[in-house]
Amino acid sequence: MSNLEILNLGFNQLSGQVPSSIFNISSLKRIHFRDNSLSGGLPDDLCVHLPKLKELYLSRNELSSSIPSSINKCCNLQILELSINQFNGIIPKSIRNLTQVKQLYLGLNNLEGQIPEEIGNLFSLEMLNIQAIKGLTGQIPTSIFNISSLKTIALSRNSLLGSLSNDMCQHLPELEGLYLHSNELSGNIPSSIGKCNNLKNLLLSHNQFMGIIPRSIGNLTRLQELYLGFNNLEGQIPEEIGNLLGLELLTIKAIKGLMIPTSIFNISSLKTIDLSNNSLSGSLPNDMCQHLPKLEGLYLSRNELSGNIPSSISKCNNLKILAFSYNQLTGIIPRSIGNLTRLKELYLGLNNLEGQILEEISNLFSLEMLGIQAIKGLTGQIPTSIFNIYSLKTIALSSNSLLGNLPNDMC
Repeated sequence: MSNLEILNLGFNQLSGQVPSSIFNISSLKRIHFRDNSLSGGLPDDLCVHLPKLKELYLSRNELSSSIPSSINKCCNLQILELSINQFNGIIPKSIRNLTQVKQLYLGLNNLEGQIPEEIGNLFSLEMLNIQAIKGLTGQIPTSIFNISSLKTIALSRNSLLGSLSNDMCQHLPELEGLYLHSNELSGNIPSSIGKCNNLKNLLLSHNQFMGIIPRSIGNLTRLQELYLGFNNLEGQIPEEIGNLLGLELLTIKAIKGLMIPTSIFNISSLKTIDLSNNSLSGSLPNDMCQHLPKLEGLYLSRNELSGNIPSSISKCNNLKILAFSYNQLTGIIPRSIGNLTRLKELYLGLNNLEGQILEEISNLFSLEMLGIQAIKGLTGQIPTSIFNIYSLKTIALSSNSLLGNLPNDMC
């Protein structure tokens, strides 16, 4: 088929090697073999006879051997997908000649070595995805942060080292997604992060970043997801996070010495707040749920929070998970908690609460997990109505001071 321009055999159950003769069809503009079970290696002269090739989709197969250095001959390539295979060896430096490439996917392979500095030559690049490669180490080339066309940088779940450059966002006006989680990056989070003002997703968790969370993060007003947990950060959560009026998911975990800025509870777009496993102190604001109509998950377990559980918790009427355990909360369980009829998981244990388990909890007809344990001040009988919540999978009421008998028909 010497005039063939598009060859699409993707999403089948093809196996065996890709015939090398295919790569001799000089008219080809698109090769699509994605989502098969193809094995073997690519020919050394992969791109020598493909001057018109614009799109090469080989992801989600079982291809092995190294990425041929002749890839640079496909100088008209715009999309290169090699991810989720078993390619080994290094990322060839000859990749620098693919100056037309807009999307580059190399992740989830068995590659090793470093990300070559030459990737900085790909000045048309919009999507860079090189993630989940444990053999990939060294620093992130600073040249990447000079590709002004980039919209997504996905380098998560590697073994990357070093720090981020102070001017990393000076030349990235289009950047929408920065995924660097689960590496070994260190140093400070640059204050210039505020210059990436089109960011929607910022994932820096599970690294070794230190210092404070920069206040300039409040300039990222288009941010929808923010992950900063499991680093060596310290200090306060900046009040400026309250400026992120489009934020839907906030995760800051395992950071010591913080307080919760009340401004967070004014971000009406939030669906998840996960501030568990910190050393957060102080009390929760009385009107904490007045401005959170979309909140589905509130995780504040394993902190040092005190004061009462606000009765306004009932205003978070879309909550599915409420986790307040392992704190120093006092007072009674508010009756208004019975209004959270979409709740699936409720964790209140290991606090300094007192009084009784409320009959109103039986209103939570979607509840699957009830954890109210190790609260010595909790007394009285277990409300029999709890045993009428058909959805319950776990009831954890151990190590309290509960009295009375269990109902005969409890199960």
